[in-house]
Amino acid sequence: MKIYFIGQKGIPAKFGGVEKHVEDLSTRLAKAGHEVFVYTRPNYTDKNLKKFQGVNLISLPTIATKHLDAITHTFRACLDLTGRDVDIIHFHSIGPSSLIWLAKLLKPGVPVIFTFHTKCYEHKKWGALARLCLRAGETIACRLADKVIAISPSLAEYTLAKHKVKAAYIPNGVGLPRIIKADKIKKLGLKKGNYILTVTRLVGHKGVQYLISAYKNLKTKKKLVIAGDGAYTDNYVKELKAAAAGNKNIIFTGNRVGDELAELFSNAYLFVQPSESEGLSIALLEAMAYKNCALVSNIVENKYVVGDCGVIFKNKNVKSLQIKLSYLLKHARLVKEFGQSARLRVGRNYNWSNLSIFTAKVYRQALADANMKPSHFLRLKLVRRIATMFML
Repeated sequence: MKIYFIGQKGIPAKFGGVEKHVEDLSTRLAKAGHEVFVYTRPNYTDKNLKKFQGVNLISLPTIATKHLDAITHTFRACLDLTGRDVDIIHFHSIGPSSLIWLAKLLKPGVPVIFTFHTKCYEHKKWGALARLCLRAGETIACRLADKVIAISPSLAEYTLAKHKVKAAYIPNGVGLPRIIKADKIKKLGLKKGNYILTVTRLVGHKGVQYLISAYKNLKTKKKLVIAGDGAYTDNYVKELKAAAAGNKNIIFTGNRVGDELAELFSNAYLFVQPSESEGLSIALLEAMAYKNCALVSNIVENKYVVGDCGVIFKNKNVKSLQIKLSYLLKHARLVKEFGQSARLRVGRNYNWSNLSIFTAKVYRQALADANMKPSHFLRLKLVRRIATMFML
């Protein structure tokens, strides 16, 4: 199959759960013998990079601003499809997926798959107009895509209840990595077991402000390491650093990838995910795969991932987070046991080798459905669907 990915910033992933998802899925599909193409943005992926682990990269220009970056790049990608031989078009995220109608008009008869990663309009970085557009994108994606994939059971249930569309549940995945010794991170004053870790984009709904507040109320020699950068959220990042000012044990590392990120995961005492909302966090899966005990907010997406292999605290509640942190800092054996069981859970339930096979099955079913109907029928069906949405 010739498979085209649209909506992501690019690969290899530097940051972002969608980008990590696309990298892991696309490279595995390429290894399985498919021709895979990923559209990339020059402000994320070097435009001169044409291939990555068997995946073809297509760099297209974009208007690199907070509100126009994704939509202008997606528009150009849809136009680019017109001159290409395509079997499957796979959109990611609700913002870019608002243009699924354009892809279907330009490539009638080609199945369009949509992966629902998260309700982006719940993220605090967006204003009222942007949230309205994102909600519209969700409706368009769920109603017009030939197949919908949801990365969490809660999103699958929501899609059925809200849009009357049955989504295939295929979660994010990770591999089981090799755990490595601290080396590069020593320059940050870090060694095995002497720090608490969170890895996240620094945006409001990720809840880092609660973690800093809870940590400041602890009596511990362990450091707090916050790995990640902002995403058009400079003011929020300033607020976080102001809250941490004067505490030399709170370390902002910025975005880390490769061996440095692997070392951070490999040598942490425990991992904290204080987010207010998630789709299905790849950072959490990675932390668990590295044998980290995970302390997470009690949103359903986090609880579903950790199961009985981690500890939860009340969402947005600094006192609850502080109490759980304090308890885990006093019970190192329990932390180790949770970490070992977490790795086993990830290996059983979130293995990309299986998940890429499930995704390919969705593609084949979409192709089989499309082959049963002529392209003019599919174009007419699309027009009717769009008309129906505007009448609702």
